[in-house]
Amino acid sequence: MSEHVHHAIDYVEINVSDLAQAKAFYAEAFGWQFNDYGPEYAGIRWVEGDGEVGGLNATGVPSRGGPLVLLWSADLDASATAVADAGGEIVTGPYEFPGGRRFHFVDPSGNELGVWGA
Repeated sequence: MSEHVHHAIDYVEINVSDLAQAKAFYAEAFGWQFNDYGPEYAGIRWVEGDGEVGGLNATGVPSRGGPLVLLWSADLDASATAVADAGGEIVTGPYEFPGGRRFHFVDPSGNELGVWGA
């Protein structure tokens, strides 16, 4: 999982209330392994190699609405402009994080997604 595809689903983030408990659960239930990024975040490792397919986020609010889907962008600022021009609402960012930059938006139906890039 070394290549990113522009505007494709790239990463899924699961909001959790207790990071240690969530890591233990997913490790036991599915054999997942993690990259730790501090007390509030762990990346979910790709089964082959060092990449990641998602993360456990203890700073978000767990929701029955589901995980946060993240798209990859080769040009984050252009993607943010395209989202706004298409009628989406940018609700967070763009902002820096350890893996690059990202923003969150709400689509016209009220679904929140994120877009990230290096």
